[in-house]
Amino acid sequence: MADSGTQALSALLGGDDPDIYTVHRAHGTSAYVLLADHAGQQVPRALDGLGLPQAELDRHIGWDIGIAGVTRALAARLDAWAIEQTYSRLLIDCNRPLSSPTLIPETSDGTVVPGNAGISDVQRQQRIDAIHVPYHARIDTELAARADATRPTLLVMMHSFTPVMNGVARPWHAGVLYHRDTRFAHALLQALRDEGDLVVGDNEPYSVSSTSDYAVPVHGEGRGLLHVELEIRQDLIADAAGQFAWAARLARVFGALESKLLRA
Repeated sequence: MADSGTQALSALLGGDDPDIYTVHRAHGTSAYVLLADHAGQQVPRALDGLGLPQAELDRHIGWDIGIAGVTRALAARLDAWAIEQTYSRLLIDCNRPLSSPTLIPETSDGTVVPGNAGISDVQRQQRIDAIHVPYHARIDTELAARADATRPTLLVMMHSFTPVMNGVARPWHAGVLYHRDTRFAHALLQALRDEGDLVVGDNEPYSVSSTSDYAVPVHGEGRGLLHVELEIRQDLIADAAGQFAWAARLARVFGALESKLLRA
């Protein structure tokens, strides 16, 4: 079962635009909670694809290719609460603080985004209020409810990365990202490396900071939860077979780590 986040109608989101997010396993019993900030690639009808052809929105700049499928399959295997955000990261990046210069990017990996050029403060705030705020409010509601019920929570931010960025090939199959709290990250990094067939990046291909990221500093560190950001290379999860294979691997790894993490 999945439930969806509906939005108040506005000049940005109309009645025929999709919901902001979808929650899977709303009553999941697992300690794991999965967030997929870049799962979708939708753009409100009123913004006409941000002036981009669909082929650009289909690229890694428009969304985290494959991560929605991995997240859904992993949530099912773990019986874990999971949320996937529907709209393109080019419209507004839900893993950026509101002060970030890349919250609404004018260019991404060499592509100019016409619909983001010179937007007004009112238009910027409209996107924040329509997408960013309600998405994170739903996460806050879930995490607060779990805290009130004294339920253990292991928070995983699910992402994927392009095999080549700015002309540079990336050798990692996956990356484990973290900021100040390394408890979950270091345990997962070792577990994935122990698989024997993976090249796993330690804060690669990205690193996390309070100025460049939202979910880790706010939902993870801000609540004192055990947390990690996981990146999977997109060519490995571009189809259903790859997504299910990674979900199976992660379910096994996470299952083996759970008791150790909850004792930390």
